Amino acid sequence: MDSKINKLNEQILLAHLGGGQKRIDKQHQNKKLTARERVNYLLDEASFEEIDVFVTHRTTDFGMESELYLGDGVITGYGTIHGRLVYVYAQDFTVFGGSLSETHAEKICKIMDLAVKVGAPIIGLNDSGGARIQEGVRSLGGYADIFYRNVNASGVIPQISAIMGPCAGGAVYSPAMTDFTLMVENTSYMFVTGPNVVKTVTNENVTSEELGGAFTHASKSGVAHKTSANDVECLEDVKKLLSYLPQSNKEKACKLPFNLGDEIRDVLSDIIPDNANKPYDMHEVIKGIIDVDSFYEIHKDYAENILVGFSRIAGRSVGIIANQPMYLAGVLDVNSSKKAARFTRFCDCFNIPLLVLVDVPGFLPGTDQEWNGIIVHGAKLLYALSEATVPRITVITRKAYGGAYDVMNSKHIGADMNFAWPSAEIAVMGAKGASEIIFKNEIAAADNPAKKLAEKEAEYAEKFTNPYRAARRGFIDEIILPKDTRRKLIKAFSMLENKKIIKPDRKHGNIPL
Repeated sequence: MDSKINKLNEQILLAHLGGGQKRIDKQHQNKKLTARERVNYLLDEASFEEIDVFVTHRTTDFGMESELYLGDGVITGYGTIHGRLVYVYAQDFTVFGGSLSETHAEKICKIMDLAVKVGAPIIGLNDSGGARIQEGVRSLGGYADIFYRNVNASGVIPQISAIMGPCAGGAVYSPAMTDFTLMVENTSYMFVTGPNVVKTVTNENVTSEELGGAFTHASKSGVAHKTSANDVECLEDVKKLLSYLPQSNKEKACKLPFNLGDEIRDVLSDIIPDNANKPYDMHEVIKGIIDVDSFYEIHKDYAENILVGFSRIAGRSVGIIANQPMYLAGVLDVNSSKKAARFTRFCDCFNIPLLVLVDVPGFLPGTDQEWNGIIVHGAKLLYALSEATVPRITVITRKAYGGAYDVMNSKHIGADMNFAWPSAEIAVMGAKGASEIIFKNEIAAADNPAKKLAEKEAEYAEKFTNPYRAARRGFIDEIILPKDTRRKLIKAFSMLENKKIIKPDRKHGNIPL
């Protein structure tokens, strides 16, 4: 028996070596952790249980039968993060560059199936050169098997992808279908076709970093939700993100112990400028409402005119969507609409209440926006919020103009509670623009048109650009003092905790994709 135990231990040690010490050393030289080091750092100490450690590929072409590595380039299993069950797979770049084979894919699919059956998050640590070309269509089929499971798991369990090395070709579509994609700066990239193909087809000279690096996808394409300076920081981000999420769509996110005592926050009273055209940082409003240091921003560098992220209010996990007056005056455009719509749908999938902070002058005008489909993209956010059944609360801090008022979680599309600060301006458009249209002839006929415009602007503002008319119609539930906002939200979210909505009997709606 001892000899058999010794053989088992030897095989396990061999599997832990991956592609060998030289390749491990090279991984470290490139400032990257190995797949096994990543798994061990991500999970609670000694909690990882590996599955399929002895799997090898089945390829006999091109001399592959002589190159067998235990695990076949991917580590799969389960463990805990802060005591909560998660499933994980980590591609091992030291084995065939982490390329995906038929058996490599089978291992990933097995772990994904388990995650769905049990109801726990799946985390993919991606570091792969793509499909293993020696296997041809079998490796392509393996990718499709994974994609299919991504779709079936969507909205059932949280899916998180950490891109910690190359991710190219068909490999990019699995992360694209997961809920969140994190990238490591300078060592990871994602693209469908690499720089060489781009050069051949379009004659463009572009580096891997420029084409699909972390900064590119975080700021330009929106593919990456978060970037990190190195592997360790990325894994810490995964842990933090998970802390705001439930295990599955059957649960609610954990509510942390919290002692009330700072519900009134006077700092909120001094944020809105007296000049209605002067910007302010919506981060300051968020900071004044939430539990201390609890805001975890998503898509920070993409579509900066809207903020989205997770936070806690009295220990309760909440998703926040907020216009950002510091950037394009907080206007809604193509990218901000897509960003907020996707975040809304995630929160609704996983029972995370939504807080919407509104200061929006409207939709961004211009041919660029119209030709790029602002109508259909704006409709995505409208659809997503209208469809959401989680508790939804809106606070209008300043401007809520035109169709953007409707879209930003108005009472008319099913918001549960709508508050407004005294500084709120709820109207079809700003007083100046409205006056120029309504009183056009009267202003033109005046001896002093500029003075007449100012008079009419003040008249319109007095009548319409305030929250009182909306409150009289019940479109605003309460006009509140800014300093009371946190207290009101704590009570409102608590009151809405057991909200239930019965949806119409249908297969699914047809969101304007």
